[in-house]
Amino acid sequence: MSDTVFSALPQAREAIRAQIKKAIRGQDEAIDHLLIALFSGGHILLEGVPGLGKSLLAQALGFAVKADWKRIQFTPDLMPSDIVGTSVYDADAKAFRVKKGPIFTNILLADEINRAPAKTQSALLEAMQEAKVNIDGKDYPLPEPFIVIATQNPVEMEGTYPLPEAQIDRFMMKILLPYPGHEAEKAVLRAYRDGFDARRLEKAGLEIAASPKEIAAVAQELSRVGCDEEILDYIVRLAEASRKHRDIQLGASPRAAVDLFKASRALAALDGRDYVVPDDVRSMIRPVFRHRMALNPEAEIEGREGEAVIADILAAVEIPR
Repeated sequence: MSDTVFSALPQAREAIRAQIKKAIRGQDEAIDHLLIALFSGGHILLEGVPGLGKSLLAQALGFAVKADWKRIQFTPDLMPSDIVGTSVYDADAKAFRVKKGPIFTNILLADEINRAPAKTQSALLEAMQEAKVNIDGKDYPLPEPFIVIATQNPVEMEGTYPLPEAQIDRFMMKILLPYPGHEAEKAVLRAYRDGFDARRLEKAGLEIAASPKEIAAVAQELSRVGCDEEILDYIVRLAEASRKHRDIQLGASPRAAVDLFKASRALAALDGRDYVVPDDVRSMIRPVFRHRMALNPEAEIEGREGEAVIADILAAVEIPR
């Protein structure tokens, strides 16, 4: 790995993190995972009840890395063309022209994605996998970097639709936003008392800490982080264990194993290392696997949760030396 870029990675993470934390309090783990996804080119699913700052987190990230970002509010009547765009007739030119949708951006905030039906949700599939969209038979590439940050409310809330398995598997990580602690929530109130305005982040003291070009350069350098065969074998054995667990009817896919490798590699680099260790894998398995494992009905009746199953898997699979 280039010494210049590699030595700058931890500093870059700290610089971006510091800017985001000016707007978001009490969500340090979510910020760290979001940066790992950004540097490794993954998409994020943010889940939490309304009012926890999911949209503000995505907005602050876009500001801190000087990236073009757009927001789509998902609703039951949202159409796929509202996301990717469509062809419209230009009367002056007497020809059809493409009107690109908001998906043509660096950071796409898909707000409350599970309030739209499956047909509309699936409009993101090709873009998330191929970094391009097809409008009337012609492919259009998306800008680099391109990351989808989709927010969703818990599926048991009224007016929500479960995401299809194919859609869920496109997200590198699912980040759960808990309620902030007492001191963190008090810090939020203090910020608003002192004039913080979420609609004007530049007036809140946020500064640009990186650029899309720099983010893309880091993503290229991550391919040089070393990973021994034993670590690769460990990742595969974890994925296999998720498929064989007695409480699971749908385990982690091969794409999930790839995402676990990519997230572990990014974590190693952002920690200042040019090699992956087992602790990187163990740190990233929960956000990478939690949304990809479906409990069987018996386990749900017994009140089992996916987090407990992941703990079982980590305890059962031998850690490489």
